[in-house]
Amino acid sequence: MFFASDNSGPVHPEILAALTEANQGYAMAYGADAQMQAVQEKIRRIFEAPDAAVYLVATGTAANSLALATLSQPWQTIFCSPVAHIHEDECNAPEFYSGGAKLTLVPGGDRMTPEALRASITGEETRGVHGPQRGPVSITQVTERGGVYSIAELQALCAVAKEYGLPVHLDGARFANALVALNASPAEMTWKAGVDAVSLGGTKNGCMGVEAVIFFDPKHAWEFELRRKRGAHLFSKHRYLSAQMDAYLTDDLWLRSARRANDNCARLVEGLRAAGATFLHEPQANIVFASFPRATHRRLMGAGASYHLWGAELEGLDEDEMLACRMVCDWSVGTDQIDQFLSLL
Repeated sequence: MFFASDNSGPVHPEILAALTEANQGYAMAYGADAQMQAVQEKIRRIFEAPDAAVYLVATGTAANSLALATLSQPWQTIFCSPVAHIHEDECNAPEFYSGGAKLTLVPGGDRMTPEALRASITGEETRGVHGPQRGPVSITQVTERGGVYSIAELQALCAVAKEYGLPVHLDGARFANALVALNASPAEMTWKAGVDAVSLGGTKNGCMGVEAVIFFDPKHAWEFELRRKRGAHLFSKHRYLSAQMDAYLTDDLWLRSARRANDNCARLVEGLRAAGATFLHEPQANIVFASFPRATHRRLMGAGASYHLWGAELEGLDEDEMLACRMVCDWSVGTDQIDQFLSLL
């Protein structure tokens, strides 16, 4: 009954098998391995973007920070949600790698609206040389609260950014989960909507540790390569990144894994609703924010369930007090775990 994080699950066996195979013999270093070429070709085909520049790094923070640094200048500001991972969970790495570009938080919840984004953009570049200049817009898909932007919503946000000539970055740590939730194509969820760069996540969806950075305009390629090297994120034994991403994209493993996670999350949500739980945010992918009584939390955790309370403490005298929690399903969570969990509610 492990619902603490999709970072905590095991590596998919198909990924491990690919790593074992890649470990045979020798391969050129620093991304010159043959598998990296295969990865680039697969991503270009999958995204319907034959000219895209494709690179691999080992962490989501590196993917986001280096991509945003490539799209921005140190004197600019990056527009994002108040709960975006780049704001709450990356220890100022975007600011560090960009050389000082600040973050402007667009008021609202986990999903930005075009109106709020436009107001935030127009609020900057108003003080001449004394204030930050307008920079990239960063959208998180799936959001940090488990929401999924529709294609129309993505298009609307990108349209606002384009009004001001600003590039758009998509933080896709859970890209595959959003994709299967929308039943859309990668192209529809990215460049066709107006997205310029994507952090394509693999780690949360069964990989050991790999993320792809995709620029749909190859003009950014050389700068990204320099920033990746200078930022100490160019792997010498790069074939182990390539092998993961290659296997991840083979036979739709990335989509199969995400669909399993989403489907099992839906099963969990259905059982929680039936038991009377309330939801802080409507679950749309593989993340749940739910509230139920302290006594139920005690019973679940006492039986070995693992998940995170959200702004609440387990200790307390009121057994009926509703405590919020965050639960995440990864590819490895099975229906047996979910049914065991639900039987304890």
